[in-house]
Amino acid sequence: MLVDSFGRGVTDLRISVTKRCNFGCVYCHDEGLGPIDRPRAPHAEEISPAEVERLVRVAREFDIRSVKFTGGEPLVRDDIEDVVARTVRHLPDVSLTTNGSMLAHRAEALRNAGLKRVNVSIDSLDPTAFQSIRHGALAPVLRGIESALHVGLTPVKLNMVVFRATLPHIPEMIRFVSRNAGLKLQLIQFMPELVSPRDWAVDIDGVKKWLESRADRVLVREMHHRRVYQFGGAEVEVVDPVYNREFCMNCHRIRVTHLGELKGCLNRNDDLIATRGLDDRELRDAFRRVVAQRVPYYGGYVRDYPARDPEAAPLLRLE
Repeated sequence: MLVDSFGRGVTDLRISVTKRCNFGCVYCHDEGLGPIDRPRAPHAEEISPAEVERLVRVAREFDIRSVKFTGGEPLVRDDIEDVVARTVRHLPDVSLTTNGSMLAHRAEALRNAGLKRVNVSIDSLDPTAFQSIRHGALAPVLRGIESALHVGLTPVKLNMVVFRATLPHIPEMIRFVSRNAGLKLQLIQFMPELVSPRDWAVDIDGVKKWLESRADRVLVREMHHRRVYQFGGAEVEVVDPVYNREFCMNCHRIRVTHLGELKGCLNRNDDLIATRGLDDRELRDAFRRVVAQRVPYYGGYVRDYPARDPEAAPLLRLE
């Protein structure tokens, strides 16, 4: 296993297969290259299935345990099933994050290719609010979630970005998850360091206190020390990296861009290491270098940031 200078072993690989997307979410930190109404062939510059397979094969030599495919929207690529199938030859724990709009007709093929589970981004169950936030239709996403559950891509984790526009929709999303076996909810903190406007952010510690005051049980995951709140049969996890040194100190992930570059931190673009044209020996060295230069974004790369005080965070009134 590769370990950085802060003692953080790297166990997970997140691979962006495209920057293209058919949605236009208001908080997105990439620019969707739409309009895209159906899966299409990959662009010439996007990482190929063979390139993905080689990266994963070498990553496996360093005890990487899991791979997650992201975008943009991975399902805009008509070869994503091939990408998955090549990956599981080397690492069986393969998942994918999607906006869900193209998932209904591909869930079974993805499962047959070896995909284990999916994360589906969904910020509201109200069609009007969903359209306003994500600039896409809700109904296909719900059909995609249903198909993923039907074919066994479970648990299906619903990713909900928490900012001013989505805050009122959290209680209904929890109820939705509690009514549907196989679903989990991830509340993901809006990241103002990646996209403006900053006044969209809400007090995530207040959200956590609101959850804790109502949950039946609270657990702490090893990864990032995330809090998990159990509501009967529902499980709600909070992903809160902003101004959070503890989160960064428990990060065990490196990334690959859609151009095939290794990347040590989501928030940085000054740490990219190109892999195209490298032989296997040079590629192994690239993995070693990207891990060696990893530092926690908060507390290492950024040292001056507002202190978070969960005890001072107000309880929110969401109902």
